[in-house]
Amino acid sequence: MKLPIIVIVDDDEQVLKALRRDLRTQYRGRYEVLDTSSATEALQSLQALFQQGEEVALFLSDQRMPEMLGVTFLAKARNIFPRARRVLLTAYSDTQAAIQAINEVQLDYYLLKPWDPPAEKLYPTLDEQLDEWQAGFSPAYSGIRVYGYPYTPKAHKIKDFLSGNLYPYRWYDLQADADARQWINQSGLQNASLPVVVTEEGKVLEDPELDALADAIGSSSGNSEALYDVAIVGAGPAGLGAAVYGGSEGLKTAVIEKRAPGGQAGTSSRIENYLGFPKGLSGSELSRRALAQATRFGVSFVLPREVISLEQVGDYKRLTFTNGEELMAKSVVLSAGVDYRMLDAPGLEAFTGAGVYYGAASTEAQSCKNEDVYVVGGGNSAGQAAVYLSNFARKVFIVIRKPDLSSSMSAYLIDQIAAIPNIELVPESEVIAGKGEGRLQYITLLHRPSETPTEVPLGALFIFIGAKPFTDWLPEAILRDERGFVLTGRDLLQDPRYAKIWKEQRSPEALESSMPGVFAAGDVRSGAMNRVASAVGEGAMSISMVHKYLAQF
Repeated sequence: MKLPIIVIVDDDEQVLKALRRDLRTQYRGRYEVLDTSSATEALQSLQALFQQGEEVALFLSDQRMPEMLGVTFLAKARNIFPRARRVLLTAYSDTQAAIQAINEVQLDYYLLKPWDPPAEKLYPTLDEQLDEWQAGFSPAYSGIRVYGYPYTPKAHKIKDFLSGNLYPYRWYDLQADADARQWINQSGLQNASLPVVVTEEGKVLEDPELDALADAIGSSSGNSEALYDVAIVGAGPAGLGAAVYGGSEGLKTAVIEKRAPGGQAGTSSRIENYLGFPKGLSGSELSRRALAQATRFGVSFVLPREVISLEQVGDYKRLTFTNGEELMAKSVVLSAGVDYRMLDAPGLEAFTGAGVYYGAASTEAQSCKNEDVYVVGGGNSAGQAAVYLSNFARKVFIVIRKPDLSSSMSAYLIDQIAAIPNIELVPESEVIAGKGEGRLQYITLLHRPSETPTEVPLGALFIFIGAKPFTDWLPEAILRDERGFVLTGRDLLQDPRYAKIWKEQRSPEALESSMPGVFAAGDVRSGAMNRVASAVGEGAMSISMVHKYLAQF
């Protein structure tokens, strides 16, 4: 934790040196002592300290200084750090000015020069002032801070990125938090483009793009090798499984991820049927463990980077990113997973990130306190989100088209939901419209059997209605089924296009696509089981096939 600061200002270098010596001797390890002979320089530094989230406990200023009087400096410093104690150092002849300043600038104390011996004439006074300050002191949050207004798509995107990449942060709602608004004003950011992100080092970013944010917090990384043995596109369970096995078996392995490790599973509040975790674990915890494991094996993570093309260049594969960077690899594992399918209802698209969320239950749960929220979907992801949101929301409604959840959700989740009093099922219904001012405020529900529409108010809408594969960027040489999922192994042999594309003397491996050396694992693959455990297994299995492919080089 950062130490609170004592600021000394005195234009007499000899006096300043003596004060610095005495205060550092007495308060070393408890307070940081900063000193300057310039009041103007001190005020400039205070503004920077404020933006960096530092805390000033006490100002000790000389009265007679050429740039400005000590009482003037203390008055200006009070505007920046109003809670800091203010002590004036003055000669006997200036006693009357010091007494007058007690009322004018709410001076806490004045000390006469000289103060020798400090044990009798300096430390007792300062100890008392510092004790007063400590009594009302609450340490400021020193991690990443995000300032903005709720229900704004950009703020949601940034919070989602930080939480997905396991970076602790604190959200400051400028609509409801007066202290946050005061901080913005005192930092001179009244006209800043929101949201504003402040890093742990105090760097201020206005409305940052994710690449810039990643660079600022040290999350961004690039490819460090000229050529990798295997490049893994996507860091969901399948990609992380492939990364751990690729790295542990000595392959030069790179993982490219456009958002955050974990994929859709990483956003799950609780996975309760994963082998070896009888009490379950969150998606973020699973991602954190896998990320640490892969990193220990020397795997390179290239993020946040989105791949826009894959080309065969001789015996190698070239991956190109949106920023123009390229990565070369001998083989590729496609594990980019799926994107949430959008709910096609009038009025909803405009509020994506502003009350309409695809996944993101853990990111936005705090903003749902004492609100009614609706979850659309009857699968496990929807059920897990509803259970998690029930800890924050006043009531959670699960909207499904079927009469019940039995055909689409695991039994353990159905039992959990039934036991939670503030979760209610809305069967045989669908959301057909949404509206609001600046954010989603109302949705229209249609009860299918009666064809009766009902408009209801809500705090947020979370949508889990299936997914589409993230494969639009792939070349035509990689065959996909009618829904866009990558065909592999035996499924390729049954496709009439296969013979025109596959020119190898051997048959494709079980997870190999129609481009030799390019494998697919997890949800992106046609026929996948859509379970975390099976995705991890496929990721691991793909590496054994990568070894066979690389053996020909």
